[in-house]
Amino acid sequence: MPPSKGTRIGVPGLSLMRGCLPEEPGTSMTIGVENGGSAVHRRAFVAYNGVMTLHLIKLCVGVAEIDQLAHWQARRWKEFGQVFHITRMMPRRADELLDGGSLYWVIKGQVLVRQRFVGIERFRDDEGVRRCRLVLDRELVATRPQPRRAFQGWRYLEARDAPRDLAQGGADGLPPEMQVELAELGLL
Repeated sequence: MPPSKGTRIGVPGLSLMRGCLPEEPGTSMTIGVENGGSAVHRRAFVAYNGVMTLHLIKLCVGVAEIDQLAHWQARRWKEFGQVFHITRMMPRRADELLDGGSLYWVIKGQVLVRQRFVGIERFRDDEGVRRCRLVLDRELVATRPQPRRAFQGWRYLEARDAPRDLAQGGADGLPPEMQVELAELGLL
């Protein structure tokens, strides 16, 4: 049921009138505001709107296993109250990423884990250089191992090319090292 007009709602970091939300139940929208020179994109609510989900894939440099990534992100959560990754380039397809997309992490040549996008923020660092903050959900979702060669930056990843979550992949219960070996042999 659409919200009544004229009532204010809160979205982390934003405030807007309910009458601005889509009238159709089951649709979604992204809110963008200019706030002190930084563009902020947040999902008001997420629902399927007929667009195929888009993801990003990125190398997880300096991390040897998922537990190490979890430890690093727990420190960031404790210090900043959110989990994020900073990159130079702002994704041009941010709306599609925020519509249920995830960041897939490549660890030691294998896609092993993903995190859902919560927000994408443009800002300037202390030196005035434009940056992008990819705000991520705290939950690390293990995926079926998928080999990937090294690349710079991040790449878009279509939903059809993304590895399935382990719960859906049929290799549940196997040690991660064995899953990687089986994936390298083409058996997973």
